[in-house]
Amino acid sequence: MGKGARQEDPEVAQACFDLPPIPSQDDTATDPQVWDVIVVGAGVAGAAPAGDAPVTGFSFHNGRFVQRLRAAAAAAPGVTLRRGTVRALVDDAGADWEEGRVVTGVRYRAGDGGERVALGHLTVVCDGMYSALRSKLAVPDLRTPSHFIGLKLHGCTLPHPHHGHVILADPSPILFYPISSHEVRCLVDYPGEALPSSTNGDLAAHLRDVVAPQVPAQLRPAFLEALAAGRVRAMANKQLTSAPLHVPGALLLGDAFNMRHPLTGGGMTVALADTALLCDMLRPLPDLARAAATSDATAAFYVRRKPWAATINTLANALYRVFCAGPGEAHEAMRSACFDYLARGGECARGPIGLLSGLNPRPSILAAHFFSVALFGVGRLLYPRPTLRGLWTGLAIIYAACCIIFPIIAKEGFRAVFAPSMAPQPRLSGAMRKVASEARFVGSSVKLAQ
Repeated sequence: MGKGARQEDPEVAQACFDLPPIPSQDDTATDPQVWDVIVVGAGVAGAAPAGDAPVTGFSFHNGRFVQRLRAAAAAAPGVTLRRGTVRALVDDAGADWEEGRVVTGVRYRAGDGGERVALGHLTVVCDGMYSALRSKLAVPDLRTPSHFIGLKLHGCTLPHPHHGHVILADPSPILFYPISSHEVRCLVDYPGEALPSSTNGDLAAHLRDVVAPQVPAQLRPAFLEALAAGRVRAMANKQLTSAPLHVPGALLLGDAFNMRHPLTGGGMTVALADTALLCDMLRPLPDLARAAATSDATAAFYVRRKPWAATINTLANALYRVFCAGPGEAHEAMRSACFDYLARGGECARGPIGLLSGLNPRPSILAAHFFSVALFGVGRLLYPRPTLRGLWTGLAIIYAACCIIFPIIAKEGFRAVFAPSMAPQPRLSGAMRKVASEARFVGSSVKLAQ
């Protein structure tokens, strides 16, 4: 986080600590026969199309932000918010969707326990990390590289107020950042697919014996106090790349479609940018009733989002690999070089910050700075007098850098990232286009809300 980022006023923060739930509009009497868009999910990607704001830096409680985003979405003209559990996608006959058909809505369990069907010209699935519908719309590659253990610290001052802090700890980084004028969020990364048990005390012992000694001295008392109070939460960190299946009438969005390590906070950046791009691409359509035309627009969305979304994904996953402690002198030299490169300031800081914030997420900029870090590390080893050992370690740094970044970009697709015009373009087959053009709803179409 950059200096000067806004923080919540403490009185406001206290007043909205427990925000009321957004009311569910369960009266179906006024429902149209066919909705323009059905959005499955109520996270950032699901609620983000509601508003617009200038470029500004914020630090805040994520839960409060998402709840207010939901409230803004519910208050927007033409939006009906309904609480329910989606069971399946459906086709134009109201039956459960099968491959080779057009998605025309969802079957869901309403608040009263009854099952209902909602038909819509476009169904946007953004039901989060644990999506139940992901496999219907994409071929996912999902893994869990680590977990975040979260604590909320009170009454402490960060070494550099109004800034985020990354502690290059062993075995993996620790994050500190302000979420109000009197609270600091701490996120401890724990590598691996499984956490130590919290029931037998192993998790608390790890935080107390391994992590606490590496916490800055001025934050350590508040850290141990939060640990003693039991204010500890944990979440799995997921990395997900998906090959979208071109299904007419449906679109996958948010964490249901794509995730990266949350070290850089890139998930919210991608979710907000994806929703803005999707709205821009759908707005020129006269309506959404023509499934084939709408499907062409959603296919183009997947292509257009790839270069900058992959840049943020690659940056997050590569930085995590670099910031984790690793075996060998070359990895430690790369880790140290990355820290010192950013500390140089100027373009060495502006470029990476532009990538981190999503303001300049260009793949070429990412590649240039990543290998500049590696060359910076090599240069330090060879200055002022090259040695055979320094040359060997320098070559090992270049090799380590390539081993980190190239597999990550390969998962995203080299052509899709650096030359999207040359990447395979998703297209409906002739048979599927015929099915899409013949899909019909009962009732007339509704114009897309502007």
